[in-house]
Amino acid sequence: MNLLKALFTVSSMTLVSRVLGFVRDALIARSFGAGLYTDAFFVAFKLPNLLRRVFAEGAFSQAFVPVLAEYREHKNAQDTRQFLSYISGLLTLALLAVTLLGIVIAPWIIWISAPGFSDRPEKFALTVDLLRLTFPYILFISLASLAGSVLNTWRQFSIPAFTPTLLNLSFIGCVLFLAPYLEQPVFALAWAVLIGGIAQLAFQLPALAKIGMLPWPRLDWRDAAVRRVVKQMGPAIFGVSISQISLVINTIFASFLVSGSVSWMYYADRLMELPTGVLGVALGTILLPSLSKHAANASAESFSALLDWGLRLSLLLALPSAVGLAVLAKPLIATLFMYGEFSWHDTDMTAWALMAYAVGLVGLISVKVLAPGFYAQKDIKTPVRIGIITLAATQLLNLLLILPMQHAGLALAISLGACLNALLLLRQLLKRNMYRPQQGWLGFTVKIGSALAVMAGVLLGLQALLPFDWQAAAWQRALALTLLIVAGGASYFIALFALGFRPRQFMRREQ
Repeated sequence: MNLLKALFTVSSMTLVSRVLGFVRDALIARSFGAGLYTDAFFVAFKLPNLLRRVFAEGAFSQAFVPVLAEYREHKNAQDTRQFLSYISGLLTLALLAVTLLGIVIAPWIIWISAPGFSDRPEKFALTVDLLRLTFPYILFISLASLAGSVLNTWRQFSIPAFTPTLLNLSFIGCVLFLAPYLEQPVFALAWAVLIGGIAQLAFQLPALAKIGMLPWPRLDWRDAAVRRVVKQMGPAIFGVSISQISLVINTIFASFLVSGSVSWMYYADRLMELPTGVLGVALGTILLPSLSKHAANASAESFSALLDWGLRLSLLLALPSAVGLAVLAKPLIATLFMYGEFSWHDTDMTAWALMAYAVGLVGLISVKVLAPGFYAQKDIKTPVRIGIITLAATQLLNLLLILPMQHAGLALAISLGACLNALLLLRQLLKRNMYRPQQGWLGFTVKIGSALAVMAGVLLGLQALLPFDWQAAAWQRALALTLLIVAGGASYFIALFALGFRPRQFMRREQ
């Protein structure tokens, strides 16, 4: 299997989802603006979404995929199906319990996660009602993530990568066709979450059946492999929860700021999700099964070389993305979201948050490459320890930055924390000799730095020389933004080509 081709496949599908995500957010911004209703929904949606990352895409996949890869390498199909049956049964039972508990204690959850809302009874009550409607999303999306982990281990990357598109289509459909008929239109967003979760699970079931890995869920607490996964999930849940706790704490801080602060950070974060999803999540998706295979076969040299490939590719693409987001922050926000109720002030505030987030983009993407190096070796405790240090540092930065920078200070704290996380993970991989850098890193970084300087100069020069009006008609903004993006991207890759970079240098095949 050509890993670069697999990365392109996953990234392309993710790009489709992210583009539809921008359409969805543009519709939400146009219909609801940035205020009481959107703050309430984004807080309500964030909580089950965070739990989804903890139970499914985070802790569960980290503990589950290495064991599943080991089964695929050394066990027969019947044993693997039995393992999947027991794991899916256990996950379903746990998720049902979490879902029911979340619905019952929704007021207490909002009181803890957004205490600033308690002074505004209408906003608090609305957020509780939205949370209760969105909470079952955790059940369906976590099972969908389980299905995606299985398909990725079988190198069926395209279907799991396309699946998130269904949530965005659900949002678009509900905003356009359901919201006008509801007494409180914002509830259309909550229904979109629930419908999207169900659709994402149902979409992947035929693909699981096709590869013969769709067993009926059962429970067997005595199964040794299940116990291994559960044992690994303990520290994994704690480790993943650290980063999610950081996000919740940021929401707590933001709830005390002026109305709109939560929404400004949300819209900026949505733009950050384009490169982190298209590159970071895609890299993590294709790397973890291959790294787990090399770990199971004790192939230390191949393991290290694969990490090196992932790091180089992430820097090659993450650095220009970070520069582009920072330099084009206001044009991006104005073109995508500044319509209807979304004002120029909202654009300005969101742009500040986006520039602050862009500082940590390389760190966020690098973590997606470095952390699987530990998970594949079934070492989850090291990322947990590093995560605790990162959490403490991030909260200290929150306290230092929130007063002078308001919501942008919270975004910058997350960015600096992500960079610290990546550096500490890299240090441990090097210290334990799990990763040995290949030759040519000095020349590689110098060439990328030179190409970035060219790109930044082109973007800044065009904005200074050409009279762009970011309050003009939508098509004019889109045309101007497209010109800037094309010019920036072209200048970067032309400079790289002139410096000797060729696509074939990043080709890598895995059996």
